[in-house]
Amino acid sequence: MTNKLKYFVANWKMFGKLSSLKNVHEIKRFLSLKKKISNKSKIILCIPNTLIYLFKKKINSHLISWGAQNCHYQEKYGPYTGSVSSYMLKNVGAEYVILGHSENRLEGETDSIIKKKIESSINQNLKIIFCIGETLNEKINRKTLFVIKRQILSSIDRKFNMNKIIIAYEPIWSIGTGKIPQVAELKKIFRFIKNEFKKNFKTKKSPTVLYGGSVNSKNIENFSGISDIGGFLIGGASQSPKKFIDIIENYYK
Repeated sequence: MTNKLKYFVANWKMFGKLSSLKNVHEIKRFLSLKKKISNKSKIILCIPNTLIYLFKKKINSHLISWGAQNCHYQEKYGPYTGSVSSYMLKNVGAEYVILGHSENRLEGETDSIIKKKIESSINQNLKIIFCIGETLNEKINRKTLFVIKRQILSSIDRKFNMNKIIIAYEPIWSIGTGKIPQVAELKKIFRFIKNEFKKNFKTKKSPTVLYGGSVNSKNIENFSGISDIGGFLIGGASQSPKKFIDIIENYYK
């Protein structure tokens, strides 16, 4: 999947309440005023499930798309207390869903479970932001490419609609640490991901591949020279409208 737009995906994590709507208004105002930036960018806000319906209703704008942060592998309904399915997310207005995030993997989410989640979400016409990445120990032992390949092949089936899948490379050792990979390293990894995707899923289109991990307004310019990067998955910094806006603005400087 190729797309000239640069993606800026906000992962609010466990953050936000009804009054946080003002944060989104600030982002919308910025995008409305900065037409040159908004015309080149795809803004996706992945917020808590409790806020999706209201926020989308209050801010009905083509400048902002809405996403969830996870879902259950059961597609519609089932005896899973506290869980939310892809069907339920679609019903309240979600367009995207983050799956395979390292935080969920660390809590026991396996590649086979992620695969079921991807399938159920695609069936509900959601677009997937599929997270992959290695631990510090795996990086030290030079297993980064091996881990990435395993995660992709174990979680994506050839029958899936590849146009619905966005890859987000998030090295676990980078998340929340302030450390980011070297530019040369990232170029190699992004090229590897795209080549593996084409080779194994028999598609001529390259997937959109995002980077995530300690992205902030100061280091965002480091990524501007990497043509293979399709955008960014932004965690903690996206909870502040100012920080999120600064990241977008500084990328285009």
